[in-house]
Amino acid sequence: MQLLDLTLPTAEENLALDEALLNDAESADKPVELLRVWEPVDPLVVIGRASKLHEEVNVDVCQERGVQYLRRASGGASVVTGPGCLMYAVVLSYERHPELAALDVCHQYVMGRLQKSLAREVPEIGFQGTCDLTLDGRKFSGNSLRCKRTHLIYHGTLLYDFDLKLIRELLRTPPRMPDYRQRRPHESFVTNVPIAREIIRQRLIEAWEIIGEAVDWPRELTAQLAAEKYTKSEWTSMR
Repeated sequence: MQLLDLTLPTAEENLALDEALLNDAESADKPVELLRVWEPVDPLVVIGRASKLHEEVNVDVCQERGVQYLRRASGGASVVTGPGCLMYAVVLSYERHPELAALDVCHQYVMGRLQKSLAREVPEIGFQGTCDLTLDGRKFSGNSLRCKRTHLIYHGTLLYDFDLKLIRELLRTPPRMPDYRQRRPHESFVTNVPIAREIIRQRLIEAWEIIGEAVDWPRELTAQLAAEKYTKSEWTSMR
């Protein structure tokens, strides 16, 4: 597996790149596996592919504060990210891992690797719900995936020094909650993991047994997706 440590200039480009990496792997003539790491430079609300924007996001507050809200290509609920939240995406091949076609196995596979690696720093880290990493029952990593014919992308957040009050201010109470949340409000449910950014990055690399850095990435496809999809209000507000 190769590493792509790349944060692009705009939020639209960064979301587009994750989708482009999956599409590019699908079009390759051999299995592709890659880990991307990036971090937004400004606060950003990212809603799931099937999310209802006004049901999950305090749109008026976002607009007042100039916080972007964008829709991603994968499922799951809305998240708030930004400085202090490391983002990752891992592209995996079904040819190399046919068992990942079962979604429960896929969640266990990816979250298990991350949990095991990060627990070297904080042994109390747990795996709860469908795909959350937690500390003392509070979530610091939310994740989602998108599956295609030959590859999947699994990506998520890792809160380590994030302004947690932004979550309460920018998101509404989610319409769906995991049982372990016990209907707690955002401020009682989410936390930062006490691990420095560079150590989290290193543990991610170790979790995926990186053998080198990617020398290229799908620039043209990323630009096309950003221009034709992620910058369009029709995509973000479609539900």
